[in-house]
Amino acid sequence: MTGEAGTFGEMNLKKLYVGNLPFSATEVQVNELFSKHGTVHSVALINDRDTGRPRGFGFVEMDDGAAQAAIQGLNGYSMDSRELRVNEAADRPQRTGGGHR
Repeated sequence: MTGEAGTFGEMNLKKLYVGNLPFSATEVQVNELFSKHGTVHSVALINDRDTGRPRGFGFVEMDDGAAQAAIQGLNGYSMDSRELRVNEAADRPQRTGGGHR
């Protein structure tokens, strides 16, 4: 993959941030929901590093056009009584070494 969104073969992929997910949501459920708007290439739900419990957000990679449709169709969508926040993911800042003394 290259660049901001990356490429997969000839397709331009977009990474979407999905926030306010129910803690009970599974990658399969999120994949099924987003698949209604186009091809889903990956789903990653984030868990707390220490407890292993869901943090209530994740990322979905989709083709560019499908990603835009998913943002429009799913931002504000109620999943288990929680309104999803769906937008294009911002690049994560580079981490620098330690800070521990």
